[in-house]
Amino acid sequence: MRIVLANPRGFCAGVRMAIDVVEQVLDVLGEDEVVYVYHDIVHNRHVVDRLREKGARFVERVADVPEGSIIVFSAHGVPPSVRAESDERGLTSIDATCPLVTKVHSRAIRYSRQGYQILLIGHADHQEVIGTRGEAPEATQVVESPADIPELRIDDPDKLVYLTQTTLSTDDAGVIIAALKEAFPNIKAPPDEDICYATTNRQQAVRQVAPHCDLVLVVGSSNSSNSVRLTEIAANVGTPGYRIDDVSELDPAWYPDGDETVLLTAGASAPEDLVSEICRHFVEHHGATLHLADVFEEAVEFGLPLTLKKLMKANGIDPGDRKVRVEPPVITAGEYGMNAVALTVSAKE
Repeated sequence: MRIVLANPRGFCAGVRMAIDVVEQVLDVLGEDEVVYVYHDIVHNRHVVDRLREKGARFVERVADVPEGSIIVFSAHGVPPSVRAESDERGLTSIDATCPLVTKVHSRAIRYSRQGYQILLIGHADHQEVIGTRGEAPEATQVVESPADIPELRIDDPDKLVYLTQTTLSTDDAGVIIAALKEAFPNIKAPPDEDICYATTNRQQAVRQVAPHCDLVLVVGSSNSSNSVRLTEIAANVGTPGYRIDDVSELDPAWYPDGDETVLLTAGASAPEDLVSEICRHFVEHHGATLHLADVFEEAVEFGLPLTLKKLMKANGIDPGDRKVRVEPPVITAGEYGMNAVALTVSAKE
């Protein structure tokens, strides 16, 4: 069996930043004060469970947070109504929204002020879409598929703009955008791509490498949009793909011959140690060799939120000019025993 590890995979800078925010707040406050997090900080149950064990409390309603407490907003962003309710309750808000999601929020605000109707491509029940739509609710309609287009209420077809959820499948988004352009030839596009670099890069890695494999395994939770999209990309290029939370969800029926080539990747909110456990399983139980498929290099970094810096300073901690950056995952053959032979394969060639 051959396990091909896609690179990039796993944590993006926005996810790493959001997790780091919660960990920093917990460290700053210690056991003196409870830290509340509005919605799962990122969509991965292992990450959420680990932070819960460290003392974070996750809520779905601001009303469940005692007045005067600290609340952290998740990486997916929140609508202005949540911020307003937090202020009304006297909460100290720490914003861990991914800067790339914030960029889409800003565009929604700007276009609505310019009199545009906004067609927001995405999943209506996803927290990110709820947050973005909340910036301009009267001007925004959600488009989940081309089938939604005939039901749209359009005032002026020459005053339309589309925006997209950052974690969509680029394949699916492309189909919807093409349908919108056909229905409304003068619809305005955002100045650059809304789908984030991490989503695009992980999908492109699967798109390039999956056709050369028998199976694709995606590490990520079921509520992770970008993880689910990776399995869809695999199917789009003709390779069966399965999403799993961790090694416990592997099904031998997926690789009955034991001689398959398996592409292993991870959604942007999945920790690398989960990937390592799966590699170890395949090496120990199937004599697998590990092969590295380097498709893109990522060097994105984000600064800490201003609200976190203020909290740190108030508690005598100098945040300095700290940046959050995710280094490429490194897995060595020696980590898995003599049966693992790491071969570097460039998918760019």
